[in-house]
Amino acid sequence: MGIASLSIGMSQASLGQKVSLALTKKIMDTSRQNANQMVEMMQAPHPSLGKSIDLKG
Repeated sequence: MGIASLSIGMSQASLGQKVSLALTKKIMDTSRQNANQMVEMMQAPHPSLGKSIDLKG
């Protein structure tokens, strides 16, 4: 294997690692956004809560 072949192989491996890292970061950001939206939805008051009182006795 010549130096050129080794250089190309190393370059391709480096590119693969960079792509994998970028994809992982993107997935983490998307997951964080989804989690934040879920927390906001759970904290929002329900539109019908507190509007009426049951007076059965």
